[in-house]
Amino acid sequence: MRCSSLFALIREQIRAGGPLTAAAFIDLALYHSEFGYYSRAGRRSGRGGDFFTSVDVGPLFGELLAVQIAECFDCLSRDPQAPTPEPQAPIDLVEAGAGDGRLARDILNALERERPDLYARIRVRLVERSPEATLAQGETLGPHAQRLRRGDGSGTSNRAALPDGVVGVVYGNELMDAFPVHIVVMREGGLREIYVGEKDGALLEIEGAPSTPALQAYLDRVGITLAQGGRAEINLAAGDWIDAAARRIDRGFLVLIDYGHEAAELFSGSHATGTLMTFSSHRASSRAADWLHEPGERDITSHVDMTTVRMSAERAGLTTLGITDQTYFLLGLGLLERVGSSPSQTPHGAGSRTNQAKTLMLPGGLGSTHKVMIFGKAVGRPALKGLSYRVRVT
Repeated sequence: MRCSSLFALIREQIRAGGPLTAAAFIDLALYHSEFGYYSRAGRRSGRGGDFFTSVDVGPLFGELLAVQIAECFDCLSRDPQAPTPEPQAPIDLVEAGAGDGRLARDILNALERERPDLYARIRVRLVERSPEATLAQGETLGPHAQRLRRGDGSGTSNRAALPDGVVGVVYGNELMDAFPVHIVVMREGGLREIYVGEKDGALLEIEGAPSTPALQAYLDRVGITLAQGGRAEINLAAGDWIDAAARRIDRGFLVLIDYGHEAAELFSGSHATGTLMTFSSHRASSRAADWLHEPGERDITSHVDMTTVRMSAERAGLTTLGITDQTYFLLGLGLLERVGSSPSQTPHGAGSRTNQAKTLMLPGGLGSTHKVMIFGKAVGRPALKGLSYRVRVT
């Protein structure tokens, strides 16, 4: 069994080198090249998977995101502070954490139908760590696959790295919540870190000194002191990824959609036990140490610290254009106007457009838990449709 194989691998690694940080364990559980949760399947979400995303609701989400992407592409030509590209110059559409390409397909379907002038110029890059998902992308994209460019622009076929010199839009939907996180807890003597140890053949949590001073520095940077006994996840990888993305964008936009909170809320008493959760067969669990069970067989996720994302982006030279709830983002892009569109645009099994809209705006669900963060580089401060409700975050 794959689960047994990964469990044995982790157990032997601990016996040989000592306890693992939670981040190291989660990276193995999710992304081990042979046994990792995401590495072994081309798709993990949807009715037959372990959890739902906005993409699983139907094509309406991708259609609306295409409206925002088209506006961003138009802004690249209008910005008076930057050189105006040639009318037929290529523009980049880059999805990070693209999975099997379903969201890209929905976006490209909409752009081909509604903005053929832009569609004709698009170079698509789908960044994905899972080899199984990457293999499925060509079939998922169908005729759009001719616009797909492989590799990161460095002359290699690195599917997991963002390309260099992006002029266009980089976007990610539920990307950073799946990054491996460190787990910390505040004790009377100061900050401690949770490690994964092994005893009598079982995996268990062990407290120890922080593995890196970057953990305390992270909390200091956002002005957070955990309460005694407070437990939290620290996503160092998110800041690193934002920094790398900013370097790869020459001119354009970064659009990130994920569930999370500002640091003051995320590290408050309302999340005193942290936000780490596992998903399996649409059953969520946040019980202590459940994340150690069956490595490679269940999703492991945690809420995103939007304060750190914003600070990292601005420190890397990006401009924060806005942060808002998914509901207000989609309303600004014309969700209500699209609900009455032709049923012929809704594929079999996707549900009515009215039901798709309700699910995407569900209070306490996708509509309010998911936040949209948009950053720009060398594009000025355009008034984007998706941010027309200003900063509306619940």
